Amino acid sequence: MDFKNKVVIITGASSGIGKACAEEFAKRGANLVLAARQYVTLCEVTADLESRYGIRAVAVQTDVSKEQDCEELSKQAVLSFGKVDMLINNAGLSMRALFNDLDLSVLKNLMDVNFWGTVYCTKYALPEILKTKGSIIGVSSIAGYRGLPGRTGYSASKFAMNGFMESLRTELLKTGVHVMVACPGFTASNIRVTALAKDGTAHGETSMEEGKMVTADVVATSIVDGIAARKRTLIMTGQGKLTVWLNKLLPALTDKLVFNHFTKEKNALIK
Repeated sequence: MDFKNKVVIITGASSGIGKACAEEFAKRGANLVLAARQYVTLCEVTADLESRYGIRAVAVQTDVSKEQDCEELSKQAVLSFGKVDMLINNAGLSMRALFNDLDLSVLKNLMDVNFWGTVYCTKYALPEILKTKGSIIGVSSIAGYRGLPGRTGYSASKFAMNGFMESLRTELLKTGVHVMVACPGFTASNIRVTALAKDGTAHGETSMEEGKMVTADVVATSIVDGIAARKRTLIMTGQGKLTVWLNKLLPALTDKLVFNHFTKEKNALIK
């Protein structure tokens, strides 16, 4: 696929996988509509990409948990470029707390951002993407296939995203619109630093060995290559593929393996 002059909306674009996706699309000549809550950082990202790659990029301050913000995001894309070719639903929030201990507002917050943010952005971009026969991408997680301890809200939100995207793909089967779910494994990013604790505050530190994880740049390249190939599902890393496979064939064994894996993280929640 030639990405030159394609118009791509990316949510959660100020850092991590979203920022890396913006750079990868810019390298390939796409014009960008970048969304995040951190507007100053977002403006710095857009200016940098425009100067280095000669593309056009627009920063739109967006809280994807707010429906009106998501509607305005698509309107701004059409106002700036006249069309939308792709939507990358990447904005996401994580958590780290046992369900028995946490405030239920944490789960609501995660559903608002991870699930409803995807729904809102897709709802308002879809009419334009139908015109271009473009792509809708959900950046999900292996946690959307296999529930993870200490991440009840995160897993629930990603399971919900996966179900939504699968239903949408089937509805759009004859329209020419491409729908892909991308599931990175553990990725070195700030998502664990900003993950919510049991009271809804940010952890401020990671619970895992970030240096051993795949980088956001590698994930972004896989996502853009997957779009070019119009893949249906993209499960990244050998560990991720093995987890999904085992969970289907040997779910009881996978319960034990996942439990044991999470007893080894820093300040483990389960022992």
